[in-house]
Amino acid sequence: MAVLRVKFSKTKRDKLAQVLWILNWISVVTGVILFSLGLFLKVEINKRWELMAERDIQYVPNMLIAVGLIACGINFLGGKICYDCVDSTKFLRWKLIMLPYIICTFFFTFCVLVGALMCYGMRSELEEALTLGLTEAMRFYKDTDTPGRCFVKRTVDMLQIEFQCCGNAGFKDWFQIQWISSRYLDTSRKEVVDRLRSNVEGKYLTDGVPFSCCNVNSPRPCIQQQITNNSAHFNYEYLTEELNLWMKGCRQALLDYYTHIMQSIGLTVLITWLFELSVLTGVRYLQTSLENVLRQGDPDSESDGWLLENSFVETARTNMNIIKSLGKCNKIDTGNNGDPNINIPSTSTAHYGPDNVPPKQIPVAS
Repeated sequence: MAVLRVKFSKTKRDKLAQVLWILNWISVVTGVILFSLGLFLKVEINKRWELMAERDIQYVPNMLIAVGLIACGINFLGGKICYDCVDSTKFLRWKLIMLPYIICTFFFTFCVLVGALMCYGMRSELEEALTLGLTEAMRFYKDTDTPGRCFVKRTVDMLQIEFQCCGNAGFKDWFQIQWISSRYLDTSRKEVVDRLRSNVEGKYLTDGVPFSCCNVNSPRPCIQQQITNNSAHFNYEYLTEELNLWMKGCRQALLDYYTHIMQSIGLTVLITWLFELSVLTGVRYLQTSLENVLRQGDPDSESDGWLLENSFVETARTNMNIIKSLGKCNKIDTGNNGDPNINIPSTSTAHYGPDNVPPKQIPVAS
């Protein structure tokens, strides 16, 4: 029994072909949108590539770019097919192509769905890349004279100012690294020497943060040094001065930013998938209804269209039998001691040649 059988008159078939022609061209536009979204996400990731560890997080934008380009090609071909199928006599030129086209488009729509799910599943990998990348960038913050790291300080400062964040998980991360270059330390001062000697690695660690961590909304001048020392500043309480510095860590700020982008893109891709699936369903109905018209021989007659000619169970069983039969064709009959030539018939009289003379036997050594 056919799945979702629908009866089509000639007028309905023509209208269906016309509507599908328009929808396929709209799908070409959605393909351009997918391509643009993938390109946008790739650019946004590359903007802050220095702040991310080398993780394979480019696969999502790359897939969106590829899916967008494929969508343009597939739907352009689909529009041409549907345009010709308005005239049922022109269907003959596409008859052998439509079923492979539908199968390929089905797998393509599945890839679109995978792309939407990947946008939602990218968060954990992005968080790991940001955690490692920001830690590395903060460690190189002081190396403004080292080739390849000259602009890390500027990148981190601009990040903290733009996203109103401080440190990796918070401003206390700056307490654990030396972010002031040794060239700016006065080693003649006892306080500096004591700090360098107090650390096993000889680092200059302080309870201070870079200027870019300062909260511009603070009612008092920013306190960057001796943040945890209440007595070092007038009318200052370390635990209650939340407006002095940005409280949010840059990892969380960037993660929220990229998550918002990916969720928006994922929703767009999901809507595109539903739209592509509806177009594919219409093309399938058009194909089956036109094939039934050819069987009837009357282009003006009514015809049935369906998604599957048989039920899901019967279709699955038929496909499994086809796969099994293909497997049996490649097997050799080993029923007679594994000799595939055992059943070759032999004649009672051997014919050795034109003179029917047997060849000389090779003597066997005694």
